[in-house]
Amino acid sequence: MHQSDVGVWTVECLPVFERFGCPEIVALDDKGRCTVLNSYSGKWTPWVAVQDGDWLGGIAHADVDPRRPGRELYVGGKRGNLYQLCPHPQGGFDSNVIAYLPGKEIHTLAAAEIDGSRDGVELLAFTHPGGLYLLSPGPEPGSFTSQLLEELPGRVRDAVVLQDPNGRMIGVATVSRTGEVRLLRLEGGTPAWTTLYRTEMGLGRLAVKPSRTGEPLVLYVTCDDGRVVRLEQRADGELDAADIYVGPQGPRGLVAGRFHEDPGVESVALFGYSKKVQLLTRASDGWRIETIFEDSDKGHWLAVGEVDGRNVTDEILLCGYAERVVMLARPPGYGILPGTAVDRE
Repeated sequence: MHQSDVGVWTVECLPVFERFGCPEIVALDDKGRCTVLNSYSGKWTPWVAVQDGDWLGGIAHADVDPRRPGRELYVGGKRGNLYQLCPHPQGGFDSNVIAYLPGKEIHTLAAAEIDGSRDGVELLAFTHPGGLYLLSPGPEPGSFTSQLLEELPGRVRDAVVLQDPNGRMIGVATVSRTGEVRLLRLEGGTPAWTTLYRTEMGLGRLAVKPSRTGEPLVLYVTCDDGRVVRLEQRADGELDAADIYVGPQGPRGLVAGRFHEDPGVESVALFGYSKKVQLLTRASDGWRIETIFEDSDKGHWLAVGEVDGRNVTDEILLCGYAERVVMLARPPGYGILPGTAVDRE
């Protein structure tokens, strides 16, 4: 989908231009570029929206700023600059630095309405050295304020907004190099943490099983030693933990989604320093593993999205040291109703 000249560290599938039916692909690379890929009948055109000079990694997409119509895109990275990108309906972006966190690398961003004491979406930045910042629209046009909520013991490497099947907010789940999965909520602007899982090994990535009514919350996390741990919530609210994969050290990408024709099949995709993308699928006798792609260099990130309606499954996006963004998709016609004419060439 996209060839860069340096490592691409983060990729996400997001509806940046809401007037288009197909979502965009947003890629952050080692030179501090935010590249937005827009599709037209299968051709992906890159728009470079930010050039920061050092790596970008954190990304969030939400309606944080009431002064701007629709949702904004937020990215940050090594230099401590936080950018707000606002798309124009006719194309192009307004791109502005809305915050500078001196001496801090912005690794992870999350945007969610997790503070019940106030209206609006909170934008959170997790930094290295470990810190949690709240970014809020300021009094002047285009201005933002940054508030250090607390110092953290370790770097948060991934964060996912959790909601129940009815769309009610649960909180922001995080994984960090301290080896903890924790749930964050804000209470009157004060962080309230709940530890969900702890291990002696650093954690890197976090994925959530697609919610279905009547099913429990299920999380998946990667450990630096090469394990994937599945966390399932019991009726009492506690989590049962089970290793579902043991493989090469350095897993750096993890997504859950619909990757099989049967939507009830539980499956997770994994990518990492092994260069391999592997599909883990739950069967009656345990978990099965299938290598579905091997890149030319180490992997760093996976994302999931729906960008090809010619099959019934989600697509997988990957990036890393190979300096490119690649999409993995089931072939046209996969799972489509019988009787549909399918050109398989």
